[in-house]
Amino acid sequence: MSYREGHHFSLNEGNHEANAIPSFHDYKPLDINFNDVAPIKLKSIWQETLAQGIYGICFSLYAEGQRPGDAIDAEQVNRRIKILKPYVKAIRSFSTIEGNEHIPRIAHENGMQTLVGAWLGSDLEKNEREIASLIALAHEGCVSIAAVGNEVLYRNDLTEEQLIAYILRVREALPPSIPVGYVDAYYEFSHRPALTEVCDVVLANCYPYWEGCPIEYALSHMQSMYYGAKAAGKGKPVIITETGWPSAGGALRGAVASAENAIRYFIEAQHWAREAQIPMYYFSSFDESWKVGAEGDVGAYWGLWDAQEQLKF
Repeated sequence: MSYREGHHFSLNEGNHEANAIPSFHDYKPLDINFNDVAPIKLKSIWQETLAQGIYGICFSLYAEGQRPGDAIDAEQVNRRIKILKPYVKAIRSFSTIEGNEHIPRIAHENGMQTLVGAWLGSDLEKNEREIASLIALAHEGCVSIAAVGNEVLYRNDLTEEQLIAYILRVREALPPSIPVGYVDAYYEFSHRPALTEVCDVVLANCYPYWEGCPIEYALSHMQSMYYGAKAAGKGKPVIITETGWPSAGGALRGAVASAENAIRYFIEAQHWAREAQIPMYYFSSFDESWKVGAEGDVGAYWGLWDAQEQLKF
């Protein structure tokens, strides 16, 4: 995900106010003054938070020198799954071909839940391969939740009608026990009721950073994103499929990419999700240098582990 014109944080919109969160939410904020915590103590809290275990993480497939389009072998996937397994219950993948199909299989073998995505774009022939592979993986028993497309509408790769047709095809081909949905920014589900209606589950990306939100307001802004998607879902389950904060790469409006901010956001987001029992896939597992481009320098610095597969903090 990257910055979207027309969607940015503003103090005037009240996103930072406590009343942006529904009154039924009984979350107890962390009793930490981040401005007064020494960096070494902050890293210790980050490590303790990760050691407690997190619900889910977005799987970073590509090592240094690799990029989408490269065929990745099962050995590399297995190595990275083993690194994540002590900390994570669920894995999210973004494609079902070119080595991505190894991710749900190996995660399932390791007793992990899987949110498996078929990557859809303007290449209709490739879309067919993605859909066929997703259906096959589901019938193998290694798909917990199926995601048909990721931010397709943002990229203008397909029309809403085309996307809905793909979702309905997958829904018809999969056992009823496997929820089927579509991943996009949280606000798309209120803007597109016909799309939301065909989804079993609302799969919402929630990024305060990409809306230029200062770190001190980031958690409350992310909470308001989640509850906006929840309202649009009208009772359907809602999963935060991506949220995170880059540890380097500059600033976007009031959002500053830095190690301290990445540490703080992870601690606050994980504490809230755990206390409120909200399923959340953190973005992401490993730094990937190929992502520098459309996202700018920050694209390479979203991982909890660095590009050498070492914990950052």
